[in-house]
Amino acid sequence: MRTEAAGVFLAVAAIFTPGPAPAESVRLLVQSSPLAGFQYYAGATLWNEMKAGDRLVLVREPDNAHDPRAVRVEWRGRKLGYLPRAENAAVATEMDRGALVEGRISRLVAHRNPWRRLRVDVWLVAP
Repeated sequence: MRTEAAGVFLAVAAIFTPGPAPAESVRLLVQSSPLAGFQYYAGATLWNEMKAGDRLVLVREPDNAHDPRAVRVEWRGRKLGYLPRAENAAVATEMDRGALVEGRISRLVAHRNPWRRLRVDVWLVAP
């Protein structure tokens, strides 16, 4: 049942995907998650410069000692944190297969809980 719901979600996301994408590709929203580790990396110092819609670079860290499925999140070359461990398996698997993924800041909220400050959207780009 969960897989069917995910498939429906992906189909709907493909139809209503905002933003520029090359005419010959399709962007599928595959994940929307809080940013893990915001309080430990550069997020606080870069807060006033970041905006919703900004591009994020996703980097696989298969040798990460804490999580072999780790996906690091960077903004303009600065480490902001990670996709949450409980939610990174599908994205890590696709990245390991060579799939093209994109990250975007979907929401910034001035909240005392660091898990609520920045939300990351992950898009799978299919030719």
